[in-house]
Amino acid sequence: MPLQKILFQPGVNKENTRYTTEGGWYEADKVRFRQGNPEVIGGWQPFSAATYQGVCRSLWNWVTLGGDNLIGVGTNLKFYINQGGAYNDVTPIRATSTINNNPFALTASTTVTVTDTSHGCVTGDFVTFSGAVDIGGGGTNVTAAVLNQQFQVIVLTANTYTIVISVTPNATAIAAAIGGGASVVAAYQISVGPAIPVPFVGWGAGSWGEIATTWGNGGTSTSALRLWNQINYGQDLVFGPRTGGIYYWSASGTISTRGVLLNSLGGTVSFTNASPTLVTSTILYTEGAAIQFSGGSLPTGVSAATTYYVFQVNGLTFNLLDGAGAVVNTSSSGTGTVSLIVDVPTVQNNLTVSDISRFVIAFGCNDYGSNVLDPMLIRWSAQDDIYNWTPDPTNQAGFTRLSHGSEIVTTVQTRQEIVVFTDSSVYSLQYLGPPYVWAAQLLGDNISIMSPNSAVIASGIVYWMGVDKFYTYDGRINTLNCDLRRFVFGDLNQEQALQVFSGTNEGFNEVWWFYCSASSTAVDRYVIYNYQEKIWYYGTMSRTAWLDSGLQAVPIAANYFTATLTGNIINHETGLNDNTTGTVVAIDAYISSSEFDIGDGHNFGFVWRVLPDLTFENAENTPAGAVPLVSMTLQGLANSGSGVTSTVSQPVSKSNTYVITEQFTGQIFTRMRGRQMIFKISSNQVNTTWQLGAPRIDIRPDGRR
Repeated sequence: MPLQKILFQPGVNKENTRYTTEGGWYEADKVRFRQGNPEVIGGWQPFSAATYQGVCRSLWNWVTLGGDNLIGVGTNLKFYINQGGAYNDVTPIRATSTINNNPFALTASTTVTVTDTSHGCVTGDFVTFSGAVDIGGGGTNVTAAVLNQQFQVIVLTANTYTIVISVTPNATAIAAAIGGGASVVAAYQISVGPAIPVPFVGWGAGSWGEIATTWGNGGTSTSALRLWNQINYGQDLVFGPRTGGIYYWSASGTISTRGVLLNSLGGTVSFTNASPTLVTSTILYTEGAAIQFSGGSLPTGVSAATTYYVFQVNGLTFNLLDGAGAVVNTSSSGTGTVSLIVDVPTVQNNLTVSDISRFVIAFGCNDYGSNVLDPMLIRWSAQDDIYNWTPDPTNQAGFTRLSHGSEIVTTVQTRQEIVVFTDSSVYSLQYLGPPYVWAAQLLGDNISIMSPNSAVIASGIVYWMGVDKFYTYDGRINTLNCDLRRFVFGDLNQEQALQVFSGTNEGFNEVWWFYCSASSTAVDRYVIYNYQEKIWYYGTMSRTAWLDSGLQAVPIAANYFTATLTGNIINHETGLNDNTTGTVVAIDAYISSSEFDIGDGHNFGFVWRVLPDLTFENAENTPAGAVPLVSMTLQGLANSGSGVTSTVSQPVSKSNTYVITEQFTGQIFTRMRGRQMIFKISSNQVNTTWQLGAPRIDIRPDGRR
């Protein structure tokens, strides 16, 4: 028989049996396709030597007016801004307390009990102390420097918690028993969130009316995973945890300045005695903004904690209207602080800043005059005014409420609209201008989405993972044909659906989805759709967030933060190896074909040699001087149900490189018999990369049985 080429269709297909998909690829890991040919994906390495705490679920990249390239990093424990590789902790402060006299109680261990009435912490929260003094006076080792630091707490009661200090108290400190002084200040950061969803099962686990398995066993629900929303507003950052407040970080301060609640950024004001009173502010307000005052020396006629409305704005000066619409007069001058920008949402599920006219939009938020989250409510600020959320005929602040679904899950901004996903439908939110400003149009119903981070836009098309299939939106909603649908959704941990996230790799025309396999509570798999070649492939990898930004040279991702692995951003498509921990490890890559017949499948064939065809371009010798190497394997079968009856595997190594072509093992000799065969190529050696061409096998007939 003549030499037989081994050519397979691009992409991996596991929707049918291995024999049914003859002529294609069936299994793979860490392999992609370029113009139809399989090759190893690029390597990865740490973004920097610095690390963060917690499991990162959100990355965002932007550049300030000063040219600083910043990355927002939201974890379940903290929020950071990365600049030049360093992680700056800007986690907002929840509360500040001057706590009880001598609040620290010592024992003979490093565990210290702290008393602070109604501290409001949950276990895992962070607190930073200041103002503490040495415990025990001279000779103590529990000094002010030991106490005036950041600690993570374990809650005992509503009034006490423990911390772990860096020293074991000596006899002098233990003799004092308690201490710290009378001026200890505790700054509590916003509470931490879960690292992974934790299913609750049993009586009382679910909400009223939730589906239960049997009477008395209750429902099944899941604790909220800590997910962050973040987007830049000019050079500043608007961010907040899902079901949490809206925070603002200003680039005009230092990089380590903590974010603060948006509704607290009212600035200071001065009042001029006039009829009506003239207010001069450090913040530019637009008509209709609702504000409250405190502090300073408020003039007669203006009361603290009373809502007033901005009226007749002229730059930084304006008049006031009271709640009845009457102009406010004063009989004296004064000063004060805008203590509250009243109508700024206090809770939200999703945030974005529109590219059209710069509206800040909150999806799933509290209504005016309420602190209760309405998961289907959309509210937006006045145009180009992040501080004004009060609807008024003189501004464009407003709201709308969606009707299909029970909650808004996520949004994706496209060229002319914002695509809004509820848990059962898809809407288009478009800017119309006054008087309606923003209007929602239903695009499709009975459509699912897996998680808040499972939708992404690539090449102008929105892609997302539903609960049982994939979708696209390019002006109309379509089901995306998937050759791996049964494989993905049949081995996906639905209890960990909130961990699913997506990203693009534009350099290779790919959309990636990461998810937990059925037996895992950590993300351990990915599936890729190549939208240029319209093919699918998959593999294994542990990541928690992904961002492909034009402001970075390569895509970046976040790895897990565990007891043995530090959290860090990872540069992808960099080098040839897995360098996650700083120690170079080979990328274990392979691809294996479906079963294919020998000839017409009537006779057995005996394969006595294989003529490889591949390229090792860009591969390098290993540190020990070994040449790049792959393994080619043929597996023979008597029939589809026989299992593999014979296997032969031989190495193919790179030799000298020439100008026009490159040299590698020309032929490998085998002794393998079968009516059907499986071809596999694999590598597990550092500095190795390859692309498969069209190898040939030399076969001779070998009987019918």
